[in-house]
Amino acid sequence: MRTRHLVPAALAAVLMLAGCVASTGDEAPATGSPEATGTPTSSAAPAAVLLPEGDAEANKPFFDQTNEAVLTGNPDAGGVEFTSALRSSGFDIAAMQVTPDVTTVGVAADSIQFSVRWGEECLIGQYGHGEYSSIVAPVLGTGTCLIGQTRPIDW
Repeated sequence: MRTRHLVPAALAAVLMLAGCVASTGDEAPATGSPEATGTPTSSAAPAAVLLPEGDAEANKPFFDQTNEAVLTGNPDAGGVEFTSALRSSGFDIAAMQVTPDVTTVGVAADSIQFSVRWGEECLIGQYGHGEYSSIVAPVLGTGTCLIGQTRPIDW
């Protein structure tokens, strides 16, 4: 019975020692991280750009980058800030829709949606409860991107 308990302990010790190899002194010193031995990498992703000839999916990274930059500068951003930034970034304001920032009873909306029609597809962003998300979706049968009440973009 006693050896039955010693076998697993002995096996574990052997496995731990198997990872140890005697040094000959000829090895290069350890650098501490695998990245240090390879090509330096940057943690920042390259900036996305507007691709006028691309489809909505190809332009989604730029759409997201623009909207995330708005939120970095103003976490309380509303429809005016999102659509203005998208226009300044090269998106067509005439192809945009945005939902109201305030409900019909005068309370701040829980979330807002904003879109840009891109050919027969839509780039749709949503911001609410401190979270941003986006999708690419087909244009609706109405020729628009958003369902429900939107407001005129007159700024």
